[in-house]
Amino acid sequence: MPPAQLNAPTMTTRSPLAPASFPALPEIAGVTLRVARARYKEWDRCDLTYVELAPGTTVAGVFTRNICCSSEVELGREQVKRGAARALIVNAGNSNAFTGYRGREAVEQIMEQVAGHLGCAPGEVFVSSTGVIGVPLPKDKAHEGVAAALTAQPCSWEAAAETIGTTDTFAKGAHASAVIGERTVQVAGIVKGSGMIAPDMATMLGYIFTDAAVAPALLQAMLSEGTGGSFNAITVDSDTSTSDTVLLFATGRAGNAPLASWEDAGADALYAAIRQVALDLAHLVVRDGEGASKFIEVQVSGAVSDDSARRVALSIANSPLVKTAIAGEDANWGRVVMAVGKAGEPADRDRLAIRFGDHWVAKDGLPVEGYDEAPVAAHLKGQDIRIGADLGLGQGRATVWTCDLTHGYISINADYRS
Repeated sequence: MPPAQLNAPTMTTRSPLAPASFPALPEIAGVTLRVARARYKEWDRCDLTYVELAPGTTVAGVFTRNICCSSEVELGREQVKRGAARALIVNAGNSNAFTGYRGREAVEQIMEQVAGHLGCAPGEVFVSSTGVIGVPLPKDKAHEGVAAALTAQPCSWEAAAETIGTTDTFAKGAHASAVIGERTVQVAGIVKGSGMIAPDMATMLGYIFTDAAVAPALLQAMLSEGTGGSFNAITVDSDTSTSDTVLLFATGRAGNAPLASWEDAGADALYAAIRQVALDLAHLVVRDGEGASKFIEVQVSGAVSDDSARRVALSIANSPLVKTAIAGEDANWGRVVMAVGKAGEPADRDRLAIRFGDHWVAKDGLPVEGYDEAPVAAHLKGQDIRIGADLGLGQGRATVWTCDLTHGYISINADYRS
C-alpha cells in the first residue's frame, strides 16, 4: 500500500478554515521523501518522515527560544552553524522534550544510524520530534522506524506533510518559484502546527526546500529575515513549544550561479519566493488552530515604531476576551481597547481608533457618531475577520494573524494525552 494511503488525519473533524485540497507541489531536485511507521503512539498511521538530501545541500534554521527545549533543538542550533545537510528525520507523537540524557541519546542514535546509511557525518542529519512532552523517545521504536524509512519507496509531499502532523486536521504545503539568471528555481515547503503556537522563533515544525544553489550564510539571512513577517507573526494560543523548528534546505541542483550575497542577481527573487512560502505555511497553521472557526488578521498602525505596533497587535491577537468575542461574532470593540491598553506600549486613549473589516467603530477615543453595527455584524459572521487599531502616534505598523477561541480548543487539549 503506498505511504499516502497509510496515513489518516489525526482528527476526524477537518478545520472549517482548511483549503479545499493539498496543493500540487513541484518536485525539488535533490530531495527524496519517505515515510514509515515507528508506532510512537497507538495510531494507525505513519509517524516517521525521512528526507534524503543530495550531497552539497546547504541548510539554515531558526528555533524556539523556549528555555525548556528538546535535545533536537539544542543539537540543531549547533548543526546549522556548519551549513551542511544530508538528511532530515521527523518523529511525530513524541516531542522527546524534558527527557534529559535519554532523550539526547535517542537523537544521537538516529543521527548515527542515518549517517551510517548515507556515509556522511552525523552532524549532517537533522532530527525533529513533536508530540507529548516528558516521555523519552523510545530508542527501539526509533531504530526500527528509521530502518523502515531508509528502504521505503519515495512518497508524495502530501504523505510527508500528513506524517509530521499531530493534532493537525489537514496536511499543509505551499510552493513558489523564482528566476535566477536563466534558471527557474523551485521552492516548496510543508509544516505542522495547530496548538501551542505563539511567535518566539518558529512556533511549529516547518521545512522548506529549494533546488537553488545558495551559500549557507545567505540562506540563513534569508530565513531569519523571512520569519519576521510569517512564522513570527502568528499566534493561536500564546504558548511557545519546546520543539519549534523551521529549517530551509538548498540542494543546488537547479544549476544556477551560486548565490552568496544579497547583491547577487536573483537573490531578491529567491528571497521573495522563500518569504511567500513561509507566509503561506504560517497562515495554514492559524487556519488549523485547535478548535478554530475564524481566521483573524490584526493590523496596527500609527504606533511609535514597527516593533511597538507588533507588540500591540500581539496583545490583541492573544487576548482570550477578543478571541472569544470573535468566536461569538460579537462586535465588542471595548475588548480591543482593553488589549491595546494592556500591551505596555505607548498609546493615547483619545487618539485611538478601532475598526472591524472596513468599518470604523471608534475614533479619537469615542464611538463613531451614528455607528451602525449591522455591517460589522455581517463581517463577523464570515470566516476571515479583520481587526484594525490606529494609535495616532507615529508611522509604526504591523500585521499578525490569529484565530478565535472556542470550546473546541478546550476539548482537544483536555484530552491530548489520552
